[in-house]
Amino acid sequence: CTRSRYPLQLAPQRQQHRPIAPVIDWTAGPWRRIDRSLAPNTRERIAHGRRHFGERFAISYYGNTRTARSIDRPIGTLTTKDRWAVIDGDHMRMLNVDECRAAMGFPADYKLPSSSTLGKHMLGNAVAPPMVAQLLREITHQRQREAA
Repeated sequence: CTRSRYPLQLAPQRQQHRPIAPVIDWTAGPWRRIDRSLAPNTRERIAHGRRHFGERFAISYYGNTRTARSIDRPIGTLTTKDRWAVIDGDHMRMLNVDECRAAMGFPADYKLPSSSTLGKHMLGNAVAPPMVAQLLREITHQRQREAA
């Protein structure tokens, strides 16, 4: 965070991973039936998820991965475009903007544009508030240690 002659030497504590499961609203939509029209890589990710995680899991809808992700793990990077889909049996949908906001640690009342596309774009460019808070705490503690 600095190019100074005496840069900060921060040693933040490792944080507990937060799984995506509590963030997913399984009643939200729109859901789409999983069918043969999906790209082969997407079908491969879904097959992997079914073998390893059962009926409910997440996949990276775009990208080079060939595997699914357990909903008991954190979701991967939220980009400026829809990237993560959730699978529930024979149906799938992309994470919605409320789920993305919650996954990043923003409060539920944090205002985003009414456009889902623009909201996801802004979240994809954001830094997760819990990480910023941790960084600020660590900088404050470091400065207090230096002053003592």
